[in-house]
Amino acid sequence: MNSIKLRDEYIKLGQALKAAGLVDDGVEAKYAVVDGEVEINGEVCTQRGKKLYAGDEFTYRGNTIKIEE
Repeated sequence: MNSIKLRDEYIKLGQALKAAGLVDDGVEAKYAVVDGEVEINGEVCTQRGKKLYAGDEFTYRGNTIKIEE
């Protein structure tokens, strides 16, 4: 499992997908989320602007990323 370190209190899901290198740009991130391809803490999320905090995990195409402080 890979991780992303927070620079602020939270990171938005679309930004996290880009930071993890799972998508190339915001448009790709938008469609991945809207199409229901992303899970946060085991549940499908279709909200691109969803805020992720330390301890959260998201999964996209078999890749799980943990958010760390």
